[in-house]
Amino acid sequence: MSSHHLPSESASSAALVGWREWVGLPGAGVEWLKAKVDTGAQTSSLHAFGLKEFTRDGDAWVRFEIHPWQRSSDNAVSVELPVHDRRRVRSSSGHSEKRVVVVLEVRLLDRVIPAEVTLTRRDAMGFRMLIGRELLSQGFLVDAQASYLGGRPPSAVRRANKRPPAREHRRTFRHPAD
Repeated sequence: MSSHHLPSESASSAALVGWREWVGLPGAGVEWLKAKVDTGAQTSSLHAFGLKEFTRDGDAWVRFEIHPWQRSSDNAVSVELPVHDRRRVRSSSGHSEKRVVVVLEVRLLDRVIPAEVTLTRRDAMGFRMLIGRELLSQGFLVDAQASYLGGRPPSAVRRANKRPPAREHRRTFRHPAD
């Protein structure tokens, strides 16, 4: 058997995640968000509403909203962050687009990891966020047959994710450098 098939020392200490997980974005004030773990994606991606780029003190910034619940704008969070980079990203369908990249803290299982995240409109997708290989390479292995190995939020949170939109409720997050 070749050595690339043997578990490495780091693989044996890696945390196991399922193909979908509940994550958090603590620096943005989002406690729970359903994410798909996508080993085909290099960089993680977040569904961003109302994406607007602007300049602050000569630096590129971006303002957007995160809608934590699928099919709803309830509990929307407004976020302003410095633009970390811009990258050309190719979707699984072959479509290529240039995306803004920001750095966000992502809570996966019980770990909070600063991660590069591209911002895009994911209207047609079932998950608000994709977790890509760059984040997974920070000590995670994927069990493609399992879901929610990191646990689930309280039932009230899961119900909020399933119910139709009610009234609008928004919060604002400003970067600490602001």
